[in-house]
Amino acid sequence: MSTALRDDPRVDPRLVAAVEPFGLADPLPPSALDASAPLEVIRSVLGKLEAGSAPMIATATHGLAPVEGVERSVEVVTGGDGHEITLHVHRPADADRPAPGVLHLHGGGGVMMAAVDPNYVRWRDELAALGLVVVGVEFRNGAGRLGAHPFPAGLDDCADALAWVDARRDVLGIDRLVVSGDSGGANLAIATALRAKREGVLDRIDGVHAMCPYISGTYAAPPEDLRSLVDNDGILVSVALMGAMAKAYTPDPADSCNPLAWPYHATAEDLSGLPPHVISVNELDPLRDEGLAHYRHLLAAGVPARARTVNGTFHAAETGHFAAIPDVARSTLADVAAFARSL
Repeated sequence: MSTALRDDPRVDPRLVAAVEPFGLADPLPPSALDASAPLEVIRSVLGKLEAGSAPMIATATHGLAPVEGVERSVEVVTGGDGHEITLHVHRPADADRPAPGVLHLHGGGGVMMAAVDPNYVRWRDELAALGLVVVGVEFRNGAGRLGAHPFPAGLDDCADALAWVDARRDVLGIDRLVVSGDSGGANLAIATALRAKREGVLDRIDGVHAMCPYISGTYAAPPEDLRSLVDNDGILVSVALMGAMAKAYTPDPADSCNPLAWPYHATAEDLSGLPPHVISVNELDPLRDEGLAHYRHLLAAGVPARARTVNGTFHAAETGHFAAIPDVARSTLADVAAFARSL
């Protein structure tokens, strides 16, 4: 059994206090769900897990004052297969000149959570308060209340949203565009760039900022070179459960090494020519090492890239526990904004 979070000398004690009421300061019990379970069972359990996570998600922004100076609007666009995609636009209320834009993709492993969740609404508000125009995409998930739509449905929605935003840069007041997300949203951010390259529309993206990327799909049998999948297993996130989530996202085994589904498997040829990237990882995250490995893959392929490790934090701490560590979260927000302005 892994060390209790409360006893881990690496962790920010504010995060221990934030998750203790939910029993997450102690080691997670062995997951009752893994990739060997039938797909319908996995989808059912993930739906219950998503619903059950609502109280903890609510604490992410509890007690925070509203973000001032931000205007919100909603756009509904038609996807390539005729279904509707809801986009949440956040912009500075006093914008009088073009600003960097962010196409924001929420986390949840591509199988849970939503752009309307309060932690992601707050994240977009905070980015807009820093002078960015942010468009959050309500893409289809592989399970949960926005499922069951496995890969490539969510990626299709992100590609359609990218096309819509790019065609309306003047209307939105955007002079450059970053695709950004955390966890499963980071997967989609990287994959959206890979797909744009394949489709010859890479000029739609000026940069990618990926936080705690969930990109290997190797959770059912963690490889030796991704040690954090073992060393940090059970710190807020169960690797066995991620294996089940990966099956819900890509139920077809043929997609297990498809770089559009799992960008960790992208070749140098796939990566070559991509726009600048930032890969941001959390020190105590099981996913830490696959993010850093992808950063190295980008450099080897000649892509301008940098990496940052947010010490003392577990998976998606900045978006999931904003109220507990606002200084840490705002440091990452500032990094997104600085990266966008640098392009």
